[in-house]
Amino acid sequence: MKKTFIWKIGLISVAAILLAGCGDSGASSNAAGTSSTPSSTNTTAKKYKIGIAIPAADHSWTGGVKYWADDEAKKHPEIEFDIQTADTAAKQITQLEAMASKKVDAVVVLAMDSATLTPAAKKLKDQGIFIVNVDRGFTDATIADIFVAGDNKKFGEMSAEFMAKKLNGKGNILVLEGIPCTVNSDRVDSAKAVFAKYPGIKILASQSANWNQQKAQDVMQTMLTANKQVDAIWAQDDDMALGAEKALKAAGRDKNIWMLGGAGMKEIVKRVMDKDPMFPADITYPPAMIADGIKACVEALQATKKEDLKTFKHVDKIIEIKMIEPDNAKDFYFPDSPF
Repeated sequence: MKKTFIWKIGLISVAAILLAGCGDSGASSNAAGTSSTPSSTNTTAKKYKIGIAIPAADHSWTGGVKYWADDEAKKHPEIEFDIQTADTAAKQITQLEAMASKKVDAVVVLAMDSATLTPAAKKLKDQGIFIVNVDRGFTDATIADIFVAGDNKKFGEMSAEFMAKKLNGKGNILVLEGIPCTVNSDRVDSAKAVFAKYPGIKILASQSANWNQQKAQDVMQTMLTANKQVDAIWAQDDDMALGAEKALKAAGRDKNIWMLGGAGMKEIVKRVMDKDPMFPADITYPPAMIADGIKACVEALQATKKEDLKTFKHVDKIIEIKMIEPDNAKDFYFPDSPF
């Protein structure tokens, strides 16, 4: 049985949908990007161990993920956390295997890429480890006990509809894609389905830039060389949008063109709020969703007896996506935020 919930912002408690049980333990971090907790002095309660596997901060959004993962871990001193970051899928798989050897009760995984991490996650699942999958979904959705992500299909639809309307249904656009995974597929496929409804809109090129600013700058330079008339850029990500902007400026083509990124980076939200013509809008996609995944994992372990986790019914937790425009941008601008 599969259950789906739509979140506004933050976490709706999973305790009410679980069975019954208890748990207890602590958290600290070090400069190497690995966090763990000291031993608990409570010897009468079960000390749960949770491994957290996330990508290294290869762009601003994943940097925010690490910040929020550490922040949430500190709120649960009763849990022993092992937080690991990886810059390759192979390294992340090695980290998951090490977590399994340490007898973790659960893992929270934001995959480097969906296809590569799916077999590794299934191996842990087969060993009886509780799995929480955040953001980049596994290619086999049945592996995760809990799945937490933004509504990426809605992300693609809303952003494409905004672009189509602003272009009055006609124009040449460029598309930047992210890392191959379910997030990228849902966004891009949904956006292209919307663009297909407008025969006057032509996608001149669509290429991956891995949600990375430098990669986006390089890709955009190539795209601009090959395409002399571009009206707008569907960047889908704020880091890639900033990289694309650098390429536009270097080519002297940053006038009479605009783009739509996504994720709600404070720098972009401020520019939307200030009515910068380059960024007329943005889409929310908070990196704090990793905290939602961690909290859901803790609640599942603490509210469910260990033997009952095997019969846990899959739960989807989908975070609502919102459009950020000048009239509401102040509601999404947090200058002290890490992202």
